[in-house]
Amino acid sequence: MTPNAPIRAVILAAGFGTRLRPLTDLRPKPLVEVNGTPILHNALHNLEALGVKEVTIVVGYRKDAIQYSCGNRFGNIHIRYVESTVFDKTGSAYSLWLARHALLSGDTYLLEGDVFFELDALRKLTLSNAGNVAAVAPFERSMEGSAVILNDNGYIAEVRMKQTAADLNEGAQALFKTMNLIRFAGEDLRETIVPYLDDLIGCGAVTSYTEELLSQLIEHEGLRIAAARCDDVRWYEIDCEADLRIAEAMFITAREMAC
Repeated sequence: MTPNAPIRAVILAAGFGTRLRPLTDLRPKPLVEVNGTPILHNALHNLEALGVKEVTIVVGYRKDAIQYSCGNRFGNIHIRYVESTVFDKTGSAYSLWLARHALLSGDTYLLEGDVFFELDALRKLTLSNAGNVAAVAPFERSMEGSAVILNDNGYIAEVRMKQTAADLNEGAQALFKTMNLIRFAGEDLRETIVPYLDDLIGCGAVTSYTEELLSQLIEHEGLRIAAARCDDVRWYEIDCEADLRIAEAMFITAREMAC
């Protein structure tokens, strides 16, 4: 285990996966397979390889399938489940709030359950000396969703939602796609992030996304989040069947992920 590698992680895996239907009619999106390996299993294998011992998974849609597939132990990882009973009415920030007790335990990785990635993505998070680090990659024209702008010191200066190729204007500041893989420092979780999350949900903002939470924390609380550039790392966020086919071509074989 590397010095900056937390022993805990939280994975958000409660949503419908509507855009992946019919593949998600009978199973949750985190169990959709890329070349024979479920997205969630790939994440757990990579976390185990870095020495993670405890993982909290927030479940909702077809929660029993995830609990059956992963069990209470996955290799050397002890797994705890937190259930969202209102996953159809809430955003990812609410799921994160449900896991707040795990966040208060110390340094923690935060992952979303729809990203298929190789181990080096997590390794890059451990190489930074910053307390909080988010994995990012150059925003390409085929991408859409949340993106960030970095300052000269390599920290996230701004989070932008709903970005597309139209936002890649020549001469504009470089955009980086958020990979939904983050390492948080225990001190910031206890003193800033969880209290702010409590206030956010307490005010009724239950449909907020994690990216919106991060944007507010950076803007209003001065939270510093370094960017771990993953330009050369294979990863893909799987939202629809076209994404799944791209990921399968990118990773070629599931066996390769175990190397």
